[in-house]
Amino acid sequence: MQNTFGRPIIPSNEEERLVKLHSLDILGSYDEQGPFKHIAAIASRLFNVPIALVNLVDRDFVRTKADVGMNGVTEVPRGTSLCSLAILNDDVTVFEDAKQDPCLLANPLVTGDFGLQFYAAAPLKTSDGFNVGAVCIVDKKPREFSASDQKMLESLAAVVMEEIEKDKN
Repeated sequence: MQNTFGRPIIPSNEEERLVKLHSLDILGSYDEQGPFKHIAAIASRLFNVPIALVNLVDRDFVRTKADVGMNGVTEVPRGTSLCSLAILNDDVTVFEDAKQDPCLLANPLVTGDFGLQFYAAAPLKTSDGFNVGAVCIVDKKPREFSASDQKMLESLAAVVMEEIEKDKN
């Protein structure tokens, strides 16, 4: 797998994390009008960003479960998607000005035509502690992201996980 970040993107518990992700049985479908689509829409409006996503990080690709603003793109190579970095942390991952961060200087989403400049993501953490994806917001201009904003994004991720796990326990 290509890695554009210049640092490791595979968590130490990768095999167990993938087993958990696949056991949730949520990878195979895009959420056209369901609760995840509504969460993405809320995130887009709440933070006034053009792109909001509910993403799941699989072995080789980051798969979009629901989105606003991506026009049908449902997967991105893991070595390119910033969600690969977001699942490495239990806290919100924030790049207020992506073009200023050394680990993103070779990333085509930042340096290429897509023009990503702001990214924030709260990990989707299962009840047994695996980060299987993230609720992400993206903008094509730099912006500040406060501690209060981070808490709101974490709350949206918690709602997504409750929905994912409600019938699994």
